[in-house]
Amino acid sequence: MLKASTLQLLRFPFSYFLMPVYFFALSFVDGIDRLRAVLIFLLIHLLLYPSSNGYNSYMDRDTGSIGGIKDPMQPTKELFYVTVIMDVLAGALSFFISAWFGLAFVFYIICSRLYSYRGVRLKQYPVIGYLTVIINQGAVIFFMVAHGASIDLTTNVSYTGMLASGFLIGGFYPITQIYQHQQDKEDGVKTISMLLGKRGTFFFCAVMYTMAFGLLFMDYMNNNALNDFLVLQAFFIPVIIFFLRWFILVWKDESKADFKHTMQMNWLAGTCTNLAFITIIIIHQLG
Repeated sequence: MLKASTLQLLRFPFSYFLMPVYFFALSFVDGIDRLRAVLIFLLIHLLLYPSSNGYNSYMDRDTGSIGGIKDPMQPTKELFYVTVIMDVLAGALSFFISAWFGLAFVFYIICSRLYSYRGVRLKQYPVIGYLTVIINQGAVIFFMVAHGASIDLTTNVSYTGMLASGFLIGGFYPITQIYQHQQDKEDGVKTISMLLGKRGTFFFCAVMYTMAFGLLFMDYMNNNALNDFLVLQAFFIPVIIFFLRWFILVWKDESKADFKHTMQMNWLAGTCTNLAFITIIIIHQLG
């Protein structure tokens, strides 16, 4: 039986916030192999993301709030061994999808370790750490899903989709760091959010999301699929409203850039974006 701290620090619920990239990529797949799509979903959300989160927590040993957890427990050596087992298991299974999928999967694991490992610790560098996250959680995951879930295992994956995924994660990730500035400073880490400042983080994220939606608009328009874009915009209205209201609060009082509002934003954005892409997938399948 795993310790309570190990289960907590694997942060399984946090996978929900990253799930939109999976459904976004799946919405680009014309012929979906459902069995592989399910396996890919499980490998990414139940093994890859939690293992990465767990290893990061093992290295950080946070005493303050972290993504999805208000009061984190202290990790034990068990957490490290569990993440290694999860990586080995997931890595081995990933090659059953395809060689390309397996290589991309292992690449993600290596990057996530370099991001957190004290001997390298890419996360301490604001730009390099940021690019590591958006490339892997955005473009690499998009490629893995779009390739692995397609019936013909195509490697002709949409560059626009990969780039838009990077921008979507690029708009999401700094917001998750906005309440951790003091804790990160004490740990010797300078995040992109710290570099930008709390107000600057909101402006930056707004630009990243604008870039993402601009790319999507052009792609949907070129493929005569503007209805998909309209569906996405409709589901995103609550997110925009919350984002703007929160931005105004933070502009007046930076202490409002706190754990509570960040988690509310994450849950709302995750839910609305997941529902948007799931709706688009259903429309495609019924059409």
